[in-house]
Amino acid sequence: MILEKDSLPDEIPVFPLSNFIIFPKTTVPLNIFEPRYIEMIDDAMRGNRIIGMIQPKKNDQNIPVLYNIGCAGKITSFNETEDGRYLIILNGISRFKIIEELETEKLYRKCKVDFRNYSYDLDKKNEEIKFSDLELIFKNLKNLFIKQGYTINWKELEKQSLDQTINTLSMASPFSLEEKQILLETSNLSERKKKLEQILSTYNFDNFDNKTIQ
Repeated sequence: MILEKDSLPDEIPVFPLSNFIIFPKTTVPLNIFEPRYIEMIDDAMRGNRIIGMIQPKKNDQNIPVLYNIGCAGKITSFNETEDGRYLIILNGISRFKIIEELETEKLYRKCKVDFRNYSYDLDKKNEEIKFSDLELIFKNLKNLFIKQGYTINWKELEKQSLDQTINTLSMASPFSLEEKQILLETSNLSERKKKLEQILSTYNFDNFDNKTIQ
């Protein structure tokens, strides 16, 4: 699924979810059960099927402040359960920058957004990075996943394209909210790989204390 920049909407519904963010060219399942997000998915399914995933900043406000950068995804699979939940598959398309939050009578939040700085996300070409360049990242992440009780299908991961692999690792790794946001905001794949290495280097692999980089 490749979309052109000009086909992306100027206004999108946003789904704030703490310590979770989708990256371009990745795929995630979501279990939707809150009434406001049921309404959001209903509206998206009647339209272009695009929603924006974005992280809220840590704060105590009833309506949390959002980070400026998120990632839009397209709903590619939809199922409703007997108890009224929605099970969807979301494919990451492109990052966006929030221009302003819009007033709406909907239960969910909507924003005016700009995709123009992220045309790289829609590029079909891969950068000059080889899988051999990821050996140290794979080794350190495997140790981190084992120690923290996370599981990932490494064989399936290695079947993906290189950009999918780096983006999936950035998304699925047990990093902090701030670290995932840093990875999302990197300008390109090479920079994301470097930042992934830097973040891993801040973990103490004896006790796995997290020292978030800024």
